[in-house]
Amino acid sequence: MSDIYKARILLVDDEAALRRMAGEFLREAGFQTLYFAENCAQAMEIFEQEELDCALLDVMLPDGDGFELMKRMRSRRDLPIIFLSARDEDEARLRGLGLGADDYITKPFLPKELELRLIMVLRRCMRAPLPSDELVLGEVVVDWASATVRGPKGEFPLTAKEVLILKKLSSERGRIVSIDALCCAAWEDGSFGYENTLMVHIRRLREKIELDPSHPQWLITVRGLGYKLQKEARP
Repeated sequence: MSDIYKARILLVDDEAALRRMAGEFLREAGFQTLYFAENCAQAMEIFEQEELDCALLDVMLPDGDGFELMKRMRSRRDLPIIFLSARDEDEARLRGLGLGADDYITKPFLPKELELRLIMVLRRCMRAPLPSDELVLGEVVVDWASATVRGPKGEFPLTAKEVLILKKLSSERGRIVSIDALCCAAWEDGSFGYENTLMVHIRRLREKIELDPSHPQWLITVRGLGYKLQKEARP
């Protein structure tokens, strides 16, 4: 059996019927290890106890919402996330994807669609390269172990917050990371009130990793959504 079907999957939804239906189908499809939660509190308890490979989150939950739950999970480690929600408005979908979700499925959905979407996300993540001790940005190298940046302009130390922010961007390299997600990665007590401070850290990071900070090639602002670390230098 493929390693994909050995993945440890958490399904968070307050509808007991949906949890039961999805669980039965995923087991019949071959998935071996499933966890279930009906609210954010239960989900975080499982998240902290188990080494999950993927989480399926409803948007509307009794004690919060899936967007906030994803931010809490992602502030601790990079976990593949798929949203399951009856809310099919473009704004909700874009918010979920803008925060870094891997996929978004609108209820009601076909069981086979759930299986295929889940397999696609797991394949992408399981084929991801192992974490490196270095982040290479053209002529610039970020050494995580020593928290330094080396390049044509010299060598610069990174602060603890700069490391957290840059690691979050690196884990989502090539994808937009929202301001909220970056704030949650850097400040464990949440994202509220840190937006201006984040901008300062972004500016200082650019001074260290960009050859021309005024015209960044790697750390790009995506207006209205957040920031993105390019896979290749932008012309």
